[in-house]
Parts: sequence; C-alpha cells; structure tokens
Amino acid sequence: MKRILIASCILGMTLLPSCKGEVSDNEKDLAVATTAPATNNPNKHFIKVALLLDTSNSMDGLIDQAKAQLWEIVNELSYARCKSVQPNLQIALYEYGNDGLPSQEGHIRQVLNFTNDLDEVSKELFSLSTNGGSEYCGQVVQTSLNQLNWGKDGDDLKMVFIAGNEPFTQGTVNYVDAAQDAKEKGVVVNTIFCGDFNQGVHTKWKDGADLTYGDYMAIDHNQRTVHIASPYDDVILQLNLKLNNTYVRYGAIGYAKAEQQAVQDSNAESYGKANAVSRTVSKGSGMYKNTSWDLVDAIEADEDFELEELEEEYLPEELKGKTPEEIKAYVAEQAAVRAEIQKEIQKLNEKRRLFIAEKQKEEGTNGLGNAMLEAIKKQAEKKNYTWER
Repeated sequence: MKRILIASCILGMTLLPSCKGEVSDNEKDLAVATTAPATNNPNKHFIKVALLLDTSNSMDGLIDQAKAQLWEIVNELSYARCKSVQPNLQIALYEYGNDGLPSQEGHIRQVLNFTNDLDEVSKELFSLSTNGGSEYCGQVVQTSLNQLNWGKDGDDLKMVFIAGNEPFTQGTVNYVDAAQDAKEKGVVVNTIFCGDFNQGVHTKWKDGADLTYGDYMAIDHNQRTVHIASPYDDVILQLNLKLNNTYVRYGAIGYAKAEQQAVQDSNAESYGKANAVSRTVSKGSGMYKNTSWDLVDAIEADEDFELEELEEEYLPEELKGKTPEEIKAYVAEQAAVRAEIQKEIQKLNEKRRLFIAEKQKEEGTNGLGNAMLEAIKKQAEKKNYTWER
C-alpha cells in the first residue's frame, strides 16, 4: 500500500526574508520529535503556526475560544497568497501549565506536530482539559523551536502564538534566550496575554513578543465567542451534506477518518449553526486536505498515485471488485462533483462574509481568533503576502 506523507501544520512565520527574499544562513532544520516529519510541497509555500495554550485551571475560556474560532481563522487564511499562489497551512499544538503533565518536562506536552489535517487539530482542541498549574513560557517556546521542523524556505510564514496569564518569566528557561533562538530560525513569537493589557506588559509578555518583532495582544479569554448567523447558512449546510458524499475513503485508517470528519462536523455545530457553516466554508477551501484517507485529495496531490496497490478490504462497497481504471474514473467523477459544490459554497460565503462584516460593526469581534489574524496579516504584509477575495 502506497503511503502518502502528509504535510503538517501550525503557527509559523519568517522574520528576515520576504516573499521575494532569500533564507537566513542561520536557519537550520531540526528533527521533529514524537511524530513523523512533515514533507514540504516544493510548489507551494507554507503558513506554519505553532499554538501554545495554557491549560491551567483558569484557562477554560481560552480553550473554549480556540475550539469555537478555529474555522474562522482557517477561512481567513484561505485568502492568503504568496506570489499569487495559495500557501499550505500547517498547525502544531502544545499545551503547558497543566499539573497533569510530567514535571520533568516542564508541564509541557506536544499535542500535535505540524499537520495539515484540520480535523485532527479540531479533535485535539476538543480533547484539551485544564488542571493546575505551573506555566513556564520560556520553556514551552523553546520546546516548540526544538521539536518542530520549521524548514528553510524564506517565503514561509513561521509563527509561534503563546497564550496564557501568568508572568512570562517563570521557569528555568529564560524567555530572552528562547527569543534569540527564534530569531536565528526565522520564527516570530507572538504573545497573547489573557487579562489586562498593562498587567501583561508588566509581566513581560510584551517583551517576549518585542524581542522577535512579534505582536503583543491582550484579550478577555472568558468572553463568549459571537457567531453571527446569516441568511445563507441553511443552504451552505445542505451543501456540506453533499460535500461529505464526495469523499472516497481508502486504506486502514479510511473508515475511522471518515467517521472523525462527521464527529468534527458535530463538534463545530455544538457552538451553533453559524460555526458549523464556518467549518463547511473551510472544507470548501484549498486549506482542507485529506490525502491520507481520501482518494480524491490523494490523486490530486499525486498524479502517479498507485491505484494498483489499494487494498480492496478498505475500499467502500461501490469500489470493491473494480479495476484501477474504473476506480480512477469514479474518483474523477467525485472530484468534479466536489469542485462544483465547493464553488457554490464559496459563492454563497462571499455574500455571507459581506453580511457578517456589516453585523460585526455593531457587535464587535472575537478575542483569540481576531488577535491571531491581526498579527498574521500584519507580519504577512512585511513578507509581501497579499489577501485575495
């Protein structure tokens, strides 16, 4: 069975070179810990984002915002372009400050290596719980720099986002040293203090960002996420049902991954219909890929995908007993249907986006997601990225 290596995702951004520039000589590749390394598509650039979340007792609201705003963030990033090409998105996830994590590792856990599997990101966000704790900001930043493969492409956006509410100075790893390492690797560290802006300044959260030319932001982490309903939501959700029918599972993980897709649809809907629509819009964009289990995405990513090596026991009933030529023809049909559905979703979403923009003038914007997007756009502009709608 042919293995498809999946590029991994999370927050990342280069400091010195621009979208037209060269890579710093100081930048080095690092081995990826605990999971298989990400492989870069040579034809695309990457938005790499490492999200470091404080999961101590007081941070339930922060985790809630991350779960509720994931798809809004993905949707906005889908408009990013580097040299007129949509970059790949990779997200990594860490939790820290949780007393349920090993003390010898600084109460830090890599939840996800860089991955482009957005359903996996959603699943892990919904699995987080709070406990404790001891929040070592410098150490978790340094851990993410050591463990993740940030790559050498000077056009990639490489960004760490760390969110929490205790002093940035805690722990044995000096945040100043971690910041210096980040600069050498071309990674921007952005800090999100959960509380009063001036308190975050006083406890060195702003300094932690300034050292790498990142952004410092303060949010109300207990603010409830506002999802704005639109007249287009019901139609988009109907299109989601049709979209799900175009996925053609394969391989030993195919059935479980298809089931997980449905579970993450439900998780999104648990925050309301409008959030379920945001997830559907993400699924209709180029950011949502499932090459490890869906034949449509796998063949699109690799034209030489070896259909002859597919194991029939893991194929859906409609493909069992079919020749490679018949399977290829069936997948091509599903790809064409999916493209039409995605086009319709995007068309409706443009109307929805304009409707929501007007409402947000009255109701305001969300905490974590808005803070992250503001920083990403600001830093992307420095590297000549554009936003195309």
